[in-house]
Amino acid sequence: MSLSPKERLLRVLNHQGVDRPPVICTGGMMNAAIVEVMNRSGNLLPAAHHEGGLMAALAGDIHQETGFENIGVPFCMTVEAEVLGSEINFGTLACEPKIERELFSSASQVVYRQIPEMLKSGRIGEVIQAGWRVAAQHPDTPLIGNLTGPISTAASIIDPVTFLKELRKEPENSHRVLEYVSDLLIAYAGELINHGVTLISIGDPTATGEILGPKMFEEYAVRYLNRVIDGIHGFGAPVIVHICGKLQSVKHSLPALRSDAISTDALVNLKLLKEEFPSLITMGNVSTFMLERGEAEKVARHTQGLIRDGINIISPACGLSTASSLETIRAMTDSVKGTP
Repeated sequence: MSLSPKERLLRVLNHQGVDRPPVICTGGMMNAAIVEVMNRSGNLLPAAHHEGGLMAALAGDIHQETGFENIGVPFCMTVEAEVLGSEINFGTLACEPKIERELFSSASQVVYRQIPEMLKSGRIGEVIQAGWRVAAQHPDTPLIGNLTGPISTAASIIDPVTFLKELRKEPENSHRVLEYVSDLLIAYAGELINHGVTLISIGDPTATGEILGPKMFEEYAVRYLNRVIDGIHGFGAPVIVHICGKLQSVKHSLPALRSDAISTDALVNLKLLKEEFPSLITMGNVSTFMLERGEAEKVARHTQGLIRDGINIISPACGLSTASSLETIRAMTDSVKGTP
């Protein structure tokens, strides 16, 4: 079977046979813009967060140097928060952007703006331009557009401690906020897809069982992730969802998620998860810590174990440290491809 990287990944997401698993790193919260690659190429962060041509160039550098069989944009989880009005610290070469200050102190204070207006603001245009450039330059490589999930987006514009309390105390306002941010995410995803993105990956690190508990995970996380997933499917693109942390308290809800694949943290035994839910397309989950500080040989062995366990898509478990070693990353990608 001779497949391009794009064909291989799409076949996996469609439950079709492939010669081997794809090995990818989505971008967004799972960002492979490591210092070693940037220093080699001269295309640097934080500048590449702001300019579409530079973003596309760095995304291509990452693909070429690491061996990951995809290209992903953007390189952070703050695009949506910035558009919605929060203050962003754009970080440094070695430190990813973060929320400096949320715009609202409560869900009741959120000001609802028009989505078409927001799509023209912030860095959305630069991310779309980067995607268009990459799609034109790499037609056989899957281009992954990254969204911050609804719960995490809401918690990036409202004080997160307050917002999480209000999920219980102020459900009406909380649902209204989550509908608002979900509709923005759908519209943003549509623009990415219309400009060449192959699929969408959603990272929602605030939507975990440990933070929400099983009841609120089902009421809020599953509900609004599915709202976004359904919207993206309406544009004809598949969706990967990453769930952080342990899944024990919420794994019974996973089959209700309508994503095409589930990506998990290193804490999760993916072999057991596949045995319990055979219909799930599983993705992961080489330890982020191992990729930063482990030995290449150990990374290769762990990766080969995931392949033997039948994991459908091989990837890092979660966000990569910018200090991760190119040697360990190449040990992972080469192991999947069967190259020394």
